Amino acid sequence: MEAKVHDVVVVGGGAAGLSAALVLGRARRRVAVVDAGAPRNAPAAHMHGFLSRDGMPPADLLAAGRAEIAGYGVELVADRVVGIEPGFFVRLAGGRVLRARRILLTTGVRDELPDIPGVRERWGRDLLHCPYCHGWEVRDSPLGVLNTGPGAVAHAQLIRQWSDDVVFFAHTSALTALERVALRARGIQVVLGEVARLVVEADRLTGVQLADGRVVPRTAVFLRPGNTPPPDGLLAGLGCRTDDAGFVTVDATGRTSTAGVWAAGNVVDPRGQVIAAAGAGNTAGIAINADLVAEDIERAVDEHHTAGGVFSAAAEARLTAAVLAERRHGL
Repeated sequence: MEAKVHDVVVVGGGAAGLSAALVLGRARRRVAVVDAGAPRNAPAAHMHGFLSRDGMPPADLLAAGRAEIAGYGVELVADRVVGIEPGFFVRLAGGRVLRARRILLTTGVRDELPDIPGVRERWGRDLLHCPYCHGWEVRDSPLGVLNTGPGAVAHAQLIRQWSDDVVFFAHTSALTALERVALRARGIQVVLGEVARLVVEADRLTGVQLADGRVVPRTAVFLRPGNTPPPDGLLAGLGCRTDDAGFVTVDATGRTSTAGVWAAGNVVDPRGQVIAAAGAGNTAGIAINADLVAEDIERAVDEHHTAGGVFSAAAEARLTAAVLAERRHGL
């Protein structure tokens, strides 16, 4: 194991992880960002809704972020974390072990897509999820919404904001009478029958084919994927409390139920956009640095006493009160 101890090891190098690393690097902390190189939005050509970066390719944002954190001495490790042991020994797939005082998890989320031919190939291109990310680019086009389970009807109603021509593919799920009425009231056509595949011509989505052979022309289709945290066991291994869906629960700063562990980004909120993930990483980075400062004060006081230093009773009381106040307010 390495003798060098990092103040923080960030697990995941997306927008949340890089944003936190930027804050911590500027705070003169020793930081390592471990990234396996598989960002959730890699299939998308552009990202949207990020003020001043609207339309930027996701890879360009990551490249810019990596360059920025490197300027503050942050170490970027291209590897995958396979385990975190007590004492925050971070084991990497390549065999290296990092030691950390604090851990920040920004491992993102895994999208679960239906097993329909064409879905994975078109994902992030003309098979889409978030209308706030891609709706403007396909506005006023013939759009489809694939029923993938709870929330799909509401998703179709949302997509209707971007086009007057929306078809809801019921697929293998039944609709309630109220859902049918609501869809019809807003001019959303309901197509019954199981979806067999997406029709692609000249590398463009042109329609949706049903099991009975019918083809409904569409230029883009939306769906709500299932979301699961990465199956790496890190959350369970660290003992972090999770919600019913398996996502880690945190306070307003990203602090988890496990001392010394924070989490930010899609591993906490799978629906958060890139700009929200970056903001959450920024908040977590500030909170982690404050927590480290509090620990640094405690260590300094202990070392001072051990070395025979003497505080006046009043000075020691003021110092203790200041440390406790920081902890209460998360400063």
